[in-house]
Amino acid sequence: MKKFSLFGKFTIQEGKRETMVDILLEAAESLKSLDECELYLVNISNDDPHSVFVYEVWSNEEAHQSSLTKEATQTLITRARPLITGMERINTLIPLGGKGFPSS
Repeated sequence: MKKFSLFGKFTIQEGKRETMVDILLEAAESLKSLDECELYLVNISNDDPHSVFVYEVWSNEEAHQSSLTKEATQTLITRARPLITGMERINTLIPLGGKGFPSS
């Protein structure tokens, strides 16, 4: 089964970016015990103060979808939702390998 990754962008209310970053870093922490999540990176841009970007790599797409139903994930989504003014899935990708990422 092919690995699955996605690159997404959250547009956030003015002045709430750091709060959103904290929530997404909590999400990353909660995913550490989930082997199917291989990478979850939270990013910001100096040129876009109202956005937070997330890059995720999963063992497969089904594992990603399943993670969204977990209680911890739902709690974080509930906390984040009021801060979000827009969401964009920039791209879904098939990771093949590289530094820091095992190929298989």
